[in-house]
Amino acid sequence: MKMSYKTLVVRASCPLNMYFITPLLKIPLSPKIKNAALFLIMSDSQVSAAVAKLYDTYPFPPEPILDEPPPGYNWRWNWLAAYNFCTGRKPQNQHIRILDAGCGSGVGTEYLVHLNPYAQVVGIDLSAGTLEVAKKRCQSSGADRVEFHHLSIYDVDKIPGQFDLINCVGVLHHLPDPIRGIQSLAKKLAPGGLMHIFVYGELGRWEIQLMQRAIALLQGDKRGNYQDGVHIGRKIFASLPENNRIVKREKERWAMENQRDECFADMYVHPQETDYNIDTLFALIDAAGLDFVGFSNPGFWQLENLLEKEPELIERAAELTECQRYRLVELLNPDVAHYEFFLSRPPLPKTDWLADNRLLAAIPELNPCIDGFPSQCIFNYDYQIVKLSTAEFEFMQNCDSKSTVAEILTKVEFNLDGVRHLWKQHLILLTPG
Repeated sequence: MKMSYKTLVVRASCPLNMYFITPLLKIPLSPKIKNAALFLIMSDSQVSAAVAKLYDTYPFPPEPILDEPPPGYNWRWNWLAAYNFCTGRKPQNQHIRILDAGCGSGVGTEYLVHLNPYAQVVGIDLSAGTLEVAKKRCQSSGADRVEFHHLSIYDVDKIPGQFDLINCVGVLHHLPDPIRGIQSLAKKLAPGGLMHIFVYGELGRWEIQLMQRAIALLQGDKRGNYQDGVHIGRKIFASLPENNRIVKREKERWAMENQRDECFADMYVHPQETDYNIDTLFALIDAAGLDFVGFSNPGFWQLENLLEKEPELIERAAELTECQRYRLVELLNPDVAHYEFFLSRPPLPKTDWLADNRLLAAIPELNPCIDGFPSQCIFNYDYQIVKLSTAEFEFMQNCDSKSTVAEILTKVEFNLDGVRHLWKQHLILLTPG
């Protein structure tokens, strides 16, 4: 086949760029290469069909189906904890609507139902086969406040009404047009609502990108046969030397979960993937037309953790924009395999509890996403160990969702600074009195 003065826009599974533009001027292609190239040159609908085929073949995530609520918690899926993280206070309303956009096999959906007992949950996904697993999962564990729809994110407007919380984890980066996807979701977010998003980061997935390309090359015209892709990928790993960079990274980060073919396929033979850096991430966020609330792992993005030994560098960094500071962090600490963050649609008022009289009138309660209480050694919302002082422990014991801070302080030897410290650690939620 010869091509003259034409440019193929090749949609690549390689995450470095969403598209490769390859000028092919009078280059003859063998039938095998031609077929492989045709797999890559696909319309949006063809890409969506290929993604659906992957998840019909390998439903994801492949977590076991239980006959009881799933263990533990992810605070990002708990409306009380997530709203408190984003605003500094307990939400006024718990009777909300939640959308799990790209729900897959329903692992997150199931948690969203059980962690939010007053919410109505809707799950949508492109893969009919995976949706059946999601339905079975929720039925088995008693997650009955959920409905499922076989829909693309692009078609979410077919569901009436808006949502207070939209959860979209590991989905936008698999869309042929992520901007169109996030804009479709943004239209469904209610005023004052939150959107929780998880997308891949290019810097921490470099070795994954290399393996994706290697598998694709060896598959040739068998690309799109995902079982063959998994077979080829496992053969490559078995053959590479132990000191190979790709092998070492796999063993350090991914080997445990990738024992399951579903995880291996999702990571290494996905037909569509876009990986981000801070610059391209904020271009995506800007396109949504929503407010950036913050990353859900703010500690990672503290530049002081990297440059505290050199105050001059901290001073220079203070002149950068927020986005530039984030970019500096990931350049200096490039182990960023994903970004997880919240967006909101205004108005989303925030509370800082700096005024003593306002804090005294507030009603405190325990964050629902802590584990081990009552004990002075507990897990916090992020499953980090926290050791409480005796005074902190006694104050938390008196948080009954009825008494004000002022009333509790008459019973225990504690002070407002201590209350603020508990609040900043997300161990308690506060409701204005």
